[in-house]
Amino acid sequence: MGDRFLLLRLDRPEEAAAAIVAHSRRRSIDAVVAVDDQGVVTAAIASRDLGLPHSPPEAVRATRNKAEMRSLLAGEGVAQARYAVVRADAGDRAVADAAASIGFPIVIKPTSLSGSRGIIRVDDVAAALAASARIRAILADAGVLDGATLLFEEFLAGDEVAVEGILRQGNLEVLAVFDKPDPLEGPFFEETIYVTPSRHPASVLANVGAVTSAAAHALGLTEGPVHAEVRLDPASGTARLIEIAARTIGGRCSKVLTFASGKSLEELVLAHALGLDANEVADSQAGSAAAGVMMLPIAHTGILRDVRGVTAALAVPGVTGVEISATIGRPVRAVPEGDRYLGFMFARGESPAAVEAALRSGFSQLEIKIDRGIDAGESTGWQSC
Repeated sequence: MGDRFLLLRLDRPEEAAAAIVAHSRRRSIDAVVAVDDQGVVTAAIASRDLGLPHSPPEAVRATRNKAEMRSLLAGEGVAQARYAVVRADAGDRAVADAAASIGFPIVIKPTSLSGSRGIIRVDDVAAALAASARIRAILADAGVLDGATLLFEEFLAGDEVAVEGILRQGNLEVLAVFDKPDPLEGPFFEETIYVTPSRHPASVLANVGAVTSAAAHALGLTEGPVHAEVRLDPASGTARLIEIAARTIGGRCSKVLTFASGKSLEELVLAHALGLDANEVADSQAGSAAAGVMMLPIAHTGILRDVRGVTAALAVPGVTGVEISATIGRPVRAVPEGDRYLGFMFARGESPAAVEAALRSGFSQLEIKIDRGIDAGESTGWQSC
């Protein structure tokens, strides 16, 4: 990339944004778009300082702190779980009191990590104490234990969906809603299958969009992509927000989305950031064909030795691709300590049910060998999935 390349410290967003602004004096910059959680604050600050479309940096920061997010959502009456915030270094009494104030079962999570890392469901006080200690170790491993806080949340039963959208001057356009057919009930919350279009009724999806829009408004987000996680009450179908992020869906999952204009999700996001033909973005809808992705789970922590059966998985009708992103011979970590996947499997079909079936059948063809333990001590042999 020559002099177009710029190395940034995304854990220092003000410093990184200043470097982008300085770089713009040598090469004109038309848009700044973050592709993951670590870059969203830097992108917002740089866009502000360059006079480019952006959400306020303080709003974007709120998406990176689950406690602040909960507080802002509560202030605007957005439907969500009951919660309490506890210092990570608080004693057993504070943990027990926080849990009691909500009522079991509860979910305990760090306020600063992303994905499913450090998120644990507990059903009693003893489990809450053990989970808090485990999360503290995870925070220490990530180098963010000092001053950290934990979020204690009411466990919300019911189906979970993911929302992809774009904000334009504070108005949300929902681009796609993904069903998550595997139940996310704990004790850990590793995500697997995403399928779109959603099989939920139009009235439920309208409620999902309304809650996502209300959450964006409560945080002050106004421009660019958003990705939200929403739980549906099993009795009423009422949508309650889990989280919202100022970015697109993570990993390679966006590969399954196609739009009427022929553009990918990334192209739509870039078109919006560049101010190109707002009507084209607004009129683009997900294609009618069903599609899905499976984030290939890590059964346990260890050294990945091999993945077999990819050819057999690709032979399953409907499966369109398998990408193993983890490196053979390198450590892999299961949740809640880990925040990565072995890779991704993609499928398309005539219906969401057909896509889900293809992904499950394709996954059953894989054999994954992980030597247990990061030091590759005990071997588990081959794991048929």
